[in-house]
Parts: sequence; C-alpha cells; structure tokens
Amino acid sequence: MSHSTALREQAGAGRIFTESVTAAEDRSVGRFGPWWSGRVRSNRFHVTPIRFDDLEHWRFDPETGNLGHVSGKFFTVEGLAVRSDYGPVPQWSQPIINQPEIGLCGILVKYFDGVPYCLMQAKMEPGNVNTLQLSPTVQATRSNSTRVHRGGGIRYLEHFVGAGRGRVLVDVLQSEQGSWFYRKQNRNMVVEVTGDVPPHDDFCWLSLRQVLDLLHVDNLVNMDARTVLSCMPFAPPDRDSGSRHAPRGFREALARSLDNSAGARHDLAEILSWLTEEKTRREVCTRLIPAREVTGWRRSAREIAHDEGRHFRVVAVHVEASNREVPSWRQPLLVPSARGVIAFLAKRIEGVVHVLVHARVEPGFIDKVELGPTVQCTPENYAGLPADRRPRYLDHVLGADPARVRFDALLSEEGGRFLDAQNRYLVIEVEEDFPLRAPDGYRWLTVGQLSELLRHGHYVNVQARSLVACLHSLW
Repeated sequence: MSHSTALREQAGAGRIFTESVTAAEDRSVGRFGPWWSGRVRSNRFHVTPIRFDDLEHWRFDPETGNLGHVSGKFFTVEGLAVRSDYGPVPQWSQPIINQPEIGLCGILVKYFDGVPYCLMQAKMEPGNVNTLQLSPTVQATRSNSTRVHRGGGIRYLEHFVGAGRGRVLVDVLQSEQGSWFYRKQNRNMVVEVTGDVPPHDDFCWLSLRQVLDLLHVDNLVNMDARTVLSCMPFAPPDRDSGSRHAPRGFREALARSLDNSAGARHDLAEILSWLTEEKTRREVCTRLIPAREVTGWRRSAREIAHDEGRHFRVVAVHVEASNREVPSWRQPLLVPSARGVIAFLAKRIEGVVHVLVHARVEPGFIDKVELGPTVQCTPENYAGLPADRRPRYLDHVLGADPARVRFDALLSEEGGRFLDAQNRYLVIEVEEDFPLRAPDGYRWLTVGQLSELLRHGHYVNVQARSLVACLHSLW
C-alpha cells in the first residue's frame, strides 16, 4: 500500500468515527441504562480471596519460586532485576507478570441509519471494583481464544481473524503497564461489518458519542475499551458536537487539536527525533530472574508483598461468574498499594489544545521509553517527602483549581490481572501564564499528533492512551 493510499484510508476511518460522535440523532441514548441494569441483575459474580495452596492448576516452581499455570499458558509471576540511570533508585528487583502471548482487544463497528455504532460488551472481570464493566466486543488472551481453559468460545471472534473478517479500520500492537508487566502487548483492532450481527444479551450497539460520554462515569468503561477508543483516528469535526463536559472555547480548541498539521508547537518529525534521543540516552538494563531471588519482598500463605507495604501485592482468588467462558476458576491477581493519579496538563497554544507528555521509563517496556501522562504515580508513595523528591507537577495537579479541571473520573485498570486497581484520571487546563517552555523529558503535543503516533505500537503508554480517549469525550 502506498503512503498516499494509507493516508486516504486513515482519513476515511477518521470521518467514520467523527460521524458517530457528531451525529444529531443517537438511537442508543436511553437504551444503555435498562440494558446495563438488566445485565447486572441477570448475572452472578463472586470473588473470594484464598490461600496460594488453594490455587487449582497454579503452582510455585520449587526451584525458581515462580508462580505459573500447570499448562504453561496464561501468565507467570516471576522476578525482574533492573538497573537504570533514571529515577532516585539505580537498581532494584521486583515481582512482575510475564505474559508473552498477545491478546486481542477489538470493537466491531456497523452503520445504522447512516450512523456508525460500536458493539460493546458487559464483561465481568474478577479484579473490577464493581465486577461488571463496559468492554470491547472481543477481549481475550490467546490462551482464552484457543480454549486452554476448556470453556466456551469467544463470541464474535470470527469478525477479527481469518479470511472472513470485516473491513479493518484499526490494527496495532500496544503495550500495557510497564511497571507490572514484562514486555506485554495486545492487538488493538476496530473492524467495520456490513452484514447482520445480532447482539447477544451481554452485548449492545452504542454510538461512539454514548461510549465516550460513559467515560465520565466512575469505573464503567474498562481499560481495554479505552485503549481501543484511543487508537481510533478522528477527523476534525465540521461542527461542534455539543459535548456537555467542557466549556465551548476549550471544545473548539480541542477540535482544532485533532488536525496534526495545524498549529502544533513541534512538528512530528521533531517529536520523533526527541523521543529517539530519550530512548538513546536512557540506560535501562532488565533481566528476568527467579522469583526467589527478588529482594525486599516477602511471600506468605496469602500474598507476595513489599517489605514496606509499598507498590503492590500478589494475591490469589476464587472466581464464580455466570456469563464467562467457564463458570468458576482460581487465579493470582496483582493488587496496587493505593489509588493512583494519572493526569494531562493541557494548554491552549495559539488556539490549539496541547497536552504535556512525559518521556517515561518503565522496566517492562519493550523499548525503554514511551510517552506517558504529565503525571503518573501513586501519591501515597511520596507522602512526607520534600517537593524536590516528589514527581514533577504532582502538587500542581493535586492543588488544581476545580474550575480548570476538564476531565475527572475514577477509572479501573485491567480487571483480569489487577484487583481493585483504580486511578483518578484528570485533564487540567493550566493558567495562561503557565510556562510554555517544557523541562527535559517533556514536550507539548496536540491530540492529532498523539493520534498519529497511536497508528504505531510502543509510542504512547496505556495510561496516556486512556487519557486520549478521555480527551475525545470532551469535544
């Protein structure tokens, strides 16, 4: 495919998604509430903490101490040794989830009365704070889709793989949490279908406007849906979509920000060169080690935990679910030590919204550095420390004038691996006199530039991708 053809197809996909957001009539409004309430009432979920000894089909290896499934599939909890010139600690070791198989997160899109809609799923995950959340059409690991668990098949998977799949609008490999996963990546897809696709009871056709609006509801739209939403390219709208979530002036500047060729402080070639330089100058060496060699962590009958109670724990649970491929199972989950804060600082520069991104190092990244939010941390880990030892801009975010907050919601991370992992996601528009000059490791990017980078893998981390989806909900 030529470059010009690829650009035309990208522009066409952008118009599809913009049409769904700006459509005057939304037939999904009013449908979601009754459908969702029905799913909550109709399905039974129960998650119970258990001892590691009670984990069926999971074992600690007697030689390495690694925790893994007897099939050798799904994932393992291993050790990671890290040496880095970035941050206050030059070297450490920690537990980490190693899941080398690539999962699939995909959303089906179909036109109804000239407006594109997304097929979304009410999906139970054991780690979700409220159990049931709105997920993509398909959200499955390779072990699930190949039925290692000997359960039912994955509904609608045939639309994403094989010769009979629909028209592919988005298809890209993206990373997951680099502090909790070792080189984990998922395939993010959006596929357009034209034939009849009857929704199962756990699925509902919703407009993109409806899905984006639901991002403002705490812990409703799950992480896998958010990352797919972020990878959708948007064309600048012909008219104001009328979002009720942000002031009109900010919405107009945000809509202009979708055009990556207009008003950007730095052109994309300059951004790519800067990011390459960040990757080149950062020295980060990682290697997997046996879990028994990890220092500063202890294992008891019920958890693997940091000696000082920081970072996270690994626990075991027994799960019962009436709407999953298997009705019950047992598995490990990672539990964060406290709630995190994930924030973009945004600034209108010559009438175009820019966000301040951070070239962030995480030990589990495939390529050392990815673009992250302005702030991404767990504030409790820095309680009592002087300002110069706290993450840059954290105090600005925590002390922001509520009138300048454009997005604010609690959103959960992936509930298939993490238990009660909630972060407060924020977009804060800074004051006019906020410094335009970015410090080392930071740059101002437009939303269109982030969307262009999201056509490719391993440029934008999963937390920043969630924030990109949140930004799309504001115009």
